[in-house]
Amino acid sequence: MTPKKKRAAALLLAISLFASACGSGDEDTAATSDETEATTAEAEDATADDDAMEDEDAMADDDAMEDEDAMADDDAMEDGSRPVLELAFTGLEPLGDDFEYEAWTIVDDAPVSGGIFDVTDDGSIEISSDQDALYGHDGAQAVVITIEPAVGDDPAPADTHVLAGDVEEDGSFELTIGHPAAIGTDFADISGSYILGTPTNDPDADELSGVWFLSVPGPEASLELPELAAGWIYEGWAVIDGQPVSTGRFLTAEGADDFDGFSGPNDGPAYPGEDFIIDAPDGLTFPTDLTTSTIVISVEPDADNSPEPFALKPLVSEVPNGISDHENVDFEAGPVDLSGSGSMTTDS
Repeated sequence: MTPKKKRAAALLLAISLFASACGSGDEDTAATSDETEATTAEAEDATADDDAMEDEDAMADDDAMEDEDAMADDDAMEDGSRPVLELAFTGLEPLGDDFEYEAWTIVDDAPVSGGIFDVTDDGSIEISSDQDALYGHDGAQAVVITIEPAVGDDPAPADTHVLAGDVEEDGSFELTIGHPAAIGTDFADISGSYILGTPTNDPDADELSGVWFLSVPGPEASLELPELAAGWIYEGWAVIDGQPVSTGRFLTAEGADDFDGFSGPNDGPAYPGEDFIIDAPDGLTFPTDLTTSTIVISVEPDADNSPEPFALKPLVSEVPNGISDHENVDFEAGPVDLSGSGSMTTDS
């Protein structure tokens, strides 16, 4: 019992004894009883006030403790006591000014950012200038690398997950594109072919100046493609005189892609591909001859404005010498060696 409650109880007892000693007669007894009840009510009110004050004090103490705990957590993060995330990559390429990589640890099935970074031309990691390290998190289940917009980035991870891996008991991890939290496939089963031809201009004109991802006779779709995770899309390329030129982007081989800016006046077939007839980029002349070119199918971040293919190029073909138009040419497996590894270590 608090001191205030003890005082209230003593007051009630004194009043009761006083009434018993002095009371003589019904009227005096009734008056004394009324006074006792009134005083009792006042004492109960005082006790209730004491309880309310104690509850408020307790809540204030709890809030103060929570604030101190939160500040302690913030201080721990600021002074680097979170585990440092050590990363190394194979095949990861620079993103340019519009996008950046972000490292995440998954803790209790929720993402926690470990910081922003890019990679240089030689593959080394370049951490954002406003942080001194990349950080992990105690109890992390997995590590995920995403591609994020450099401006106006949402606090949550973007859909474009590049690499992911499960964290082992010793804090180490291996990052792959095939992890379910990344792209979800290693492209081992991808295959396809293409033809040269120019269906969007006059028949039999400049037939070696276009590439289409279809097979003949038919025509019919010629690419066997795994379905991509959210945030990713396929893109076709012709590397002409060393300069990559896009044929357009697509999610499925069973339909047209999203670009026809170099094609002629006629409608093209309902498959990915492009004729290189008009509006050549700087440094090139259209119509052209693709028999000295390289044809590529790449896997691209959906939010991407790079003029070159991304690191993932699962299908590649150097156009064979002496190729005829409308002749099926098989792709070969291209480079998809994009991976990483790392560990979480206590920063000392």
